[in-house]
Amino acid sequence: MSERKQETLVIIGSGPAAWTAAVYAARADLKPMVYEGEPSRTMIPGGQLMFTTDVENYPGFPEGVTGPEMMDRFKEQALRFGTRSVMENIASVDFSSHPFVLRPSYSDEIEARAVVVATGARANWLGLDNEQRLAQTGGGVSACAVCDGALPVFRDKVLAVVGGGDSAMEEALYLTKFASKVMVIHRRDELRASKIMADRLLADEKAEVLWNTRVVDVVGDESIQALELEDTVSGNRRRLEVGGLFVAIGHTPNTGFLDGQLALDAAGYVQTAEAWRTATSVEGVFAAGDVMDSYYRQAVTAAGTGCMAALEAERWLSHHGAPVEAG
Repeated sequence: MSERKQETLVIIGSGPAAWTAAVYAARADLKPMVYEGEPSRTMIPGGQLMFTTDVENYPGFPEGVTGPEMMDRFKEQALRFGTRSVMENIASVDFSSHPFVLRPSYSDEIEARAVVVATGARANWLGLDNEQRLAQTGGGVSACAVCDGALPVFRDKVLAVVGGGDSAMEEALYLTKFASKVMVIHRRDELRASKIMADRLLADEKAEVLWNTRVVDVVGDESIQALELEDTVSGNRRRLEVGGLFVAIGHTPNTGFLDGQLALDAAGYVQTAEAWRTATSVEGVFAAGDVMDSYYRQAVTAAGTGCMAALEAERWLSHHGAPVEAG
């Protein structure tokens, strides 16, 4: 085996957390290497913002910006300060000894003295073809009401939320500020949400729950027009005209490649050693963004933790010898 290439800091991911970490690390002369990931059916480099047509709640963009454009700007800024990047996955890691060994999906193994894991989380979808197509083209399908619900395209329309947990309740209640009506579609006859959240939704006159119901098709060409619904008890079908669909059936953190080498919580998110810190259960490995945050899941909070991870990595490296010369 040829001698492994050595890096001071490797950042895994390419969303707001990863690129913010890269900006700070590059300005600190850590010569970071970013592994952006590879396109797949459910994820593409840039993270979930690549599926968002309009971002209006990120500071500094008063006129709004598309998700892909914002990620391009993040990347451009990181590259300006000397960040290097490759559009490749890290398939597996070995954190059992130091320096750490990272195995890209098709190129040679590398060694890293510090690592920032910023691989994000992917929204769980219903798995319907037209759902995916309209989500990617800005056709009125979303997995984040806080991100998209206030957009003009959704205002004063009947909106649907799929789910029955606390996240679905929060999404639906948020949407009542803008929609004419919010229809919560739940496949059971009882909500999984906490009682306080369920009661709050059921008491809202702009919200209605469709019990024992599931979505079997999303109807619309350029934008969503209706949902094809099926009664989970009788099997009867009907059509519901809507102006938007918000899927709130959870997220799955992208932590499979870690193979249990970092401490994870019950839902699979990376656990940090302390609240409001990014250090993980392995010294020299840090986590940022949605891969460690199951609560906020916003671009601005992800960017904030990216900054934190880079600062923590810089301080950790300064206590463990001078950076190697990346090449």
